[in-house]
Amino acid sequence: MSNIKVSNAPERETFSGRRAFIIAAIGSAIGLGNIWRFPYTTYENGGGAFIIPYIVALLTAGIPLLFLDYAIGHRYRGGAPLSYRRFSPKFETFGWWQVLVNVIIGVYYAVVLGWAASYTYFSVNGAWGDKPIDFFISEFLKMGDIAQGISFDFVGMVTGPLIAVWLIALGILALGIQKGIAKSSGILMPILVVMFLVLVVFSLSLPGAEKGLDALFTPDWSKLSDPSVWIAAYGQIFFSLSICFGIMITYASYLKKQSDLTGNGLVVAFANSSFELLAGIGVFAALGFMAATAGQEVNEVAKGGIGLAFFAFPTIINQAPFGEILGVLFFGSLTFAALTSFISVLEVIISAVQDKLNFGRVSSTFVVGLPMMFTSVLLFGTTTGLPMLDVLDKFVNYFGIVAVAFVSLIVIVSDEKLGVLGNHLNKTSSFKVGFFWKFFIVLTTGVLAFMLFSEGTKVFKEGYEGYPSWFVNTFGWGMSISLFVVAFLLSRLKWKREQQLEENL
Repeated sequence: MSNIKVSNAPERETFSGRRAFIIAAIGSAIGLGNIWRFPYTTYENGGGAFIIPYIVALLTAGIPLLFLDYAIGHRYRGGAPLSYRRFSPKFETFGWWQVLVNVIIGVYYAVVLGWAASYTYFSVNGAWGDKPIDFFISEFLKMGDIAQGISFDFVGMVTGPLIAVWLIALGILALGIQKGIAKSSGILMPILVVMFLVLVVFSLSLPGAEKGLDALFTPDWSKLSDPSVWIAAYGQIFFSLSICFGIMITYASYLKKQSDLTGNGLVVAFANSSFELLAGIGVFAALGFMAATAGQEVNEVAKGGIGLAFFAFPTIINQAPFGEILGVLFFGSLTFAALTSFISVLEVIISAVQDKLNFGRVSSTFVVGLPMMFTSVLLFGTTTGLPMLDVLDKFVNYFGIVAVAFVSLIVIVSDEKLGVLGNHLNKTSSFKVGFFWKFFIVLTTGVLAFMLFSEGTKVFKEGYEGYPSWFVNTFGWGMSISLFVVAFLLSRLKWKREQQLEENL
C-alpha cells in the first residue's frame, strides 16, 4: 500500500465518539429478525437447549466476524468497495457484491417497515376486525395469484406509508453520520428499549403467559444431535448481527483512528443477543396467552416472521385487556427497530457511491434513494408485493449474504491477510485477538460452505414455497447470479478520484 498523502482527498466524516458508534451499530443489528425470527427459531430448534448452539455460534462466528468487519472498515477507511479495493485491488468486486445485497434488502425492507408503521395505527382502531389474516391478505395487501402472472396494480394502503418511510430515512441520511445516523439512533434506540421493556412486562402479566414461557424455554436436548439445529443457530447469529454484507465495514470506517474496536464489538454483540432473549420472552408470553384463551397448545399458535407479526399478534391484541396498548407497543417497536436497520442498509450504498463518484452527501443520498424508492414502490406497493418479498428475502439472504461472505472469507484466508487485520485490531483494542480468532474464522468459512450447499441443494431440487419455477428462477436464482455479475462490472469502472486509493492509511 502506497503511503502517498493526497491533500485534496476529502476528510472522512466520523462518529463523535464511542457511544454514538455503539448505539448506531446496535440499532443496525437490532431489527425485525430479533423480534420475529429469533423467538420462533429458538422454539422450533429445541427451546432452552437451543441456547447452547446459539452461544457457540455467537462466540465462534458472530463476534470473530464482527471483529473482522470492524478491522477492514477501520483500517482502510472506506465503504465496502473502497475498503476492499485498498485491501487488495482484486478484492473490490466483493465490496460491490455486498453493496448490491443491500440494494435488494433495502427495496423490500422498506415495505415491511411501512407495514409495521401502518399496523401501529391500526392497533388503535382495530382496523383488521375479527379476521386479521383475511384483512392482511385481501384488504391490506390485496394480494393477487402469482400463478396468473405478475400484477402491478398499486395498493393505496401500502404505497402511501412506503413512500413516507423512504422519505424519512433519506432525510435522516442526508444529514450525515453524526447529525443524521448517530442523532436519530440516539433518539430511536432508547425509545425502542423502553417500549419493548413495557411490552415484556405487559405480556408477562397476561393470563397464560407462563404457558408460553414453558414452551419456549423447556429444553429438548435430543435436538442438539441434529445438524440443522446448529446451522439454524449460526444462521440466526449471522443475519442478526449485520455481519459480512458491508454494514459494519461502513460504520467502522466512520470511527476515529484511535478506537477500541474489539471492545465496541463485544458491547454490540452482547447487547444484540440480550435484546433477542428479551424479545423471546415478550413474544412467547403473549403467545401463551393466545393459546390459553383459545384452549390450544402453544405449538398450534406459535409462528415466526410475517405470520407472527400480522396474523398472530392482531389476534392477541383483539383478545387481550387493553389490547390497543399492547398493539402500539409491539408494532411501534417493530417500526423503530426496522427503521434503524433500514438506515444502516442504505448507508452502505450511499457510502459506496460517495467514495466511487466523489459526490457530496446530499447528492449521494438522493442519487441512491430516489431510484430505489421508485423500484420499491413498483415491486412491493402492488398486488404482487408479498410473493416478491418472500422470494427476494430468501435468496438474497442465503445466495447473496452467505455466498459473498463465504467467497470473501476464502480469498482473505487464502491470501494470508488475517494477520494484517489482527495486528490492526490489537493496536488500539482492549481485547486482543490471536490464533483462536483466526481459527474461528476458518471454521466459520466451513459452516458457510455447508449452509450454501445444503440450502442450495434443497431449493434447487424442491423449488421454493410452491411458487412457479419461472418466478423463482427469475427473481430468485436470476437475481442472485446478477448480483455477482453487476458487482464485477462496477469494480471495472474508474474511480472519480483515483488518487484517494493511495491515501495514507
